[in-house]
Amino acid sequence: MLDDGLGTAVYEELTERYEAPDNVELFDVGCLSMDMLPYVRDFDVLVTVDAVDGTDAEPGTVFRFEPDAMARHSGATASLHDLKLVDLFDAALLLGYEAEGLCLGMQVENPSPAVVTVGLTPKVAAALPLLVETVAGELARLGSPLVPRAGA
Repeated sequence: MLDDGLGTAVYEELTERYEAPDNVELFDVGCLSMDMLPYVRDFDVLVTVDAVDGTDAEPGTVFRFEPDAMARHSGATASLHDLKLVDLFDAALLLGYEAEGLCLGMQVENPSPAVVTVGLTPKVAAALPLLVETVAGELARLGSPLVPRAGA
């Protein structure tokens, strides 16, 4: 619904425009849940993308958060979803799983539409390419660059 679908929009754009190297898997997991624990066990780095609110920044502003910066309470660095990235990593640590984590987020324009609406708001949609390129840049920084698809 509207800007809450940001992660899905980024996933769709990434898979349309890029091929992932063998050591990278792209997922659209919807809302973050404890079902992600095996990924913390199996991967060295998890990069998540989510809509954020309460930053006082303009809609479409991109943010980069480490898991510890993702507040355990509501506020500017909190995801719009109930389970926070830091909660997932805390639970994984209790099970002996460790991975590096990173969340790329974007300030939304309308996090709570009164009517079910499909698609991003105009400002967030206009900034979507910036977030997609930020994800691609982070993967390149981590040594796993995405490969542009022919004609994309």
